[in-house]
Amino acid sequence: MNKIVKIAFIILLFLALVLVRAFENVLFYDPFIAYFKDGYLSDPIPVFSGSKLLLSLCFRYGLNMLISLVIIYVAFQNKGFLIFSLKFYLIAFFVLTITFLIILKGELAHGYLFAFYVRRFLIHPLFVLLLLPAFYYKQLTVKEII
Repeated sequence: MNKIVKIAFIILLFLALVLVRAFENVLFYDPFIAYFKDGYLSDPIPVFSGSKLLLSLCFRYGLNMLISLVIIYVAFQNKGFLIFSLKFYLIAFFVLTITFLIILKGELAHGYLFAFYVRRFLIHPLFVLLLLPAFYYKQLTVKEII
């Protein structure tokens, strides 16, 4: 793939991630958006439907994961990186989702910050920002060895 086309495609994919965030209120059920925005200090946790929240988290995480995996594949065109990323995303999803649901079940008894950050990793594509430089560094070090 031509370098300019590759960069343009990656930029479009990052714009897709931005669009997911821009239309979050329309696309996803998340009563915690308003709560973590300004009500977390004084308001009780919002009433929420656990099944709707879980389904929405799955959909949002899956959408962000799919776009992120395409970014990683286009950037490196390495199936090993793609398979590792997919496994990483799936394991992180299960660990973070279970953790988030346990925290919500306890009604944020130990404060809101832990729930806030766990939720942030679930709804935002932060892992792609960690994996891209890691794979770039890995690619550089392998070239130096050979």
